[in-house]
Amino acid sequence: MSPPAAAPSAAAPSGPDAATSYGLAGLAGTATPSITHATTSYGQVIEYIQNRIYLASYTHPPNEHTPFPYPAIPAASPKKKSSKSPHRPITVPSGPKVHPPLYFTVDDDLLYNRFHADFGPLHIGHLYRFSIFLHEVLGDPMHEGRGIVLWSKPDSRSRANAACLLACYMIVVQNWAPHLALAPIAQAEPPMMPFRDAGYSQADFSISIQDVVYGVWKAKEEGLVSFRNFDIAEYERYERVDQGDFNWLTPNFIALASPQHQPIAPIPTTSPLYAKVPTDYHAVKQSDLPSPFKNVLSHFSKRNVGIVVRLNSELYSPTYFTALGINHLDMIFDDGTCPPLHMVKKFIRIAHDMITVNGKVIAVHCKAGLGRTGCLIGAYLIYRHDFTANEVIAYMRFMRPGMVVGPQQHWLHLNQGKFREWWWEDVLKEKLAAALPSTPTKSIRRSHASIGQHATPPSASQLGKRSALGEINHNETVPTTSADENLPAPTPGQPRKMNRTDSRHHPYARAPSTPFTGIAAGEDPENQIVEMRSHRKSQGQNPGEGEEEWELRVLGRRTSSRSPNSSEKKRAVSYTTTTTTSTRYSTTGDDEALQELTSDVENWTQHDDPAADKPSRPKTPASMKSNSGSGTLGVAKIRGSPVRRSAESREVKNGVRKTSGRVGSVNGPTAVSRSRS
Repeated sequence: MSPPAAAPSAAAPSGPDAATSYGLAGLAGTATPSITHATTSYGQVIEYIQNRIYLASYTHPPNEHTPFPYPAIPAASPKKKSSKSPHRPITVPSGPKVHPPLYFTVDDDLLYNRFHADFGPLHIGHLYRFSIFLHEVLGDPMHEGRGIVLWSKPDSRSRANAACLLACYMIVVQNWAPHLALAPIAQAEPPMMPFRDAGYSQADFSISIQDVVYGVWKAKEEGLVSFRNFDIAEYERYERVDQGDFNWLTPNFIALASPQHQPIAPIPTTSPLYAKVPTDYHAVKQSDLPSPFKNVLSHFSKRNVGIVVRLNSELYSPTYFTALGINHLDMIFDDGTCPPLHMVKKFIRIAHDMITVNGKVIAVHCKAGLGRTGCLIGAYLIYRHDFTANEVIAYMRFMRPGMVVGPQQHWLHLNQGKFREWWWEDVLKEKLAAALPSTPTKSIRRSHASIGQHATPPSASQLGKRSALGEINHNETVPTTSADENLPAPTPGQPRKMNRTDSRHHPYARAPSTPFTGIAAGEDPENQIVEMRSHRKSQGQNPGEGEEEWELRVLGRRTSSRSPNSSEKKRAVSYTTTTTTSTRYSTTGDDEALQELTSDVENWTQHDDPAADKPSRPKTPASMKSNSGSGTLGVAKIRGSPVRRSAESREVKNGVRKTSGRVGSVNGPTAVSRSRS
């Protein structure tokens, strides 16, 4: 980082000599004077946390003379003659209380070691060092009330890396939601440049800051990344080529470059060379193996690695892993190509069983540990954790720069839906296997409560308050919902989406549907759901007149509805239905519904009627209609002239008393009343 320029304190002299600059090395107490330029070009300043953290870009290192977009003193209102109120100053946002702000940059301290034309994003080790430095600055009493400006050079790559680093800090440390971390960046003009892969061909697939932010956020939500147990010294050591060149992508996956050692064929136990193969951690440390291979073996032997999957041609003997009790599997395919889907499915099954059943870690490598390795690990992360292709590529590059190259990016994008389908197929198979009953069980009732579940948002007292200076460690226990004072600065309008020198000396260098739709269930003694079918074909209905309009017209005249097939004997028949839970109303053919209702003779009770030799066909009451789109039949029933059920209507047939709620109207001395219980 280029050192930031700090404003002089109240007791220090003002002017160019008072300006000091800090970088990551400034934490040790060193300070160097910055050079004051006669002309300083400055660009847009974006406010991330109101009056506290800013993002900017400058062509020259800024100092105390660099214009800042917020006035140091609030402006007073113009004097006006008013008889009602005295002169009062207008409240104007003043920005930071202490001016000028503290400037710092990461351009010269946190370097991305590119493979070809790639330039980012910066990895998790960079983010950890940036977070430590930023917390030191925010917690310094000398900088209380002063704005902190992360500035970069005006080129597109420096601006993108600085913005992405600050947004990832808000995700991992401050627990911001992705849209909050991305909102300030949407104000950047011009928009931020997307990242590209580490291939040598022209880039035809890009990863944006939005993909990185969402990928890191998704990994944090799934418990794949955290600063809780992160070891920066171990990360920076083993990512180097001369120390093993491997990185932990998740707690269950290690990506590494292929070790190289002779011989490459498996060593049989009868061979004299087998005696020199180390079989435990201490034997590995005392062996004469090359340093990179020795670090890989020693680290894997004590970190619960269960299997090593090799995707490239043989460059070492697998006996060195099997002698330590680590399984070894060859799934070799050509460099720069994409694996066949049957191989991907096999890898996913092996990895899933190794993680869920055995509780072991999977190490995957190709020759460089970038392209082919990223294909298989990325496919599993999409399968298991529901990443998108862009998110998983961005996240893997955040953990190990350069992963997934060239056409492999398109391959992940095209097959991401298939990987998700495999997951849901496996979940469905498990549910079906668990649901197979050994004995018959009752049918499952449908409940309206299962249609949608709504969570009650936590109250303000449950969320608590967090200051802008969050904790780097143990920050996972804080709710992800940000407190009011931790939100980003307000952003106007709709958010828009949108070469380093030789660094070999640098330590980072390395070579539903609705429940009643379409269901026509009859009586079920378990769930007690009775189906009612409409079979009305009324007389006197005008052509073009709807069913409801006809019913309203008939009810207005207080006349009873007629049966579907009227006879010369005008008789009024009514019936009632008794339901425990709900009644469904569906429209089907008239003949089918009529046959269903007349066939159930044993549930009908007939009054004494010498003229009636056989049960007459019932009619559907005119009031039985559906008033809502769900098809639920109303409980209330309207009849022309309701009367109370007489004692004579309660007859016992075959020793069973037939009861009903109410009996319809009686029309004449020969009227017959029937009830269906």
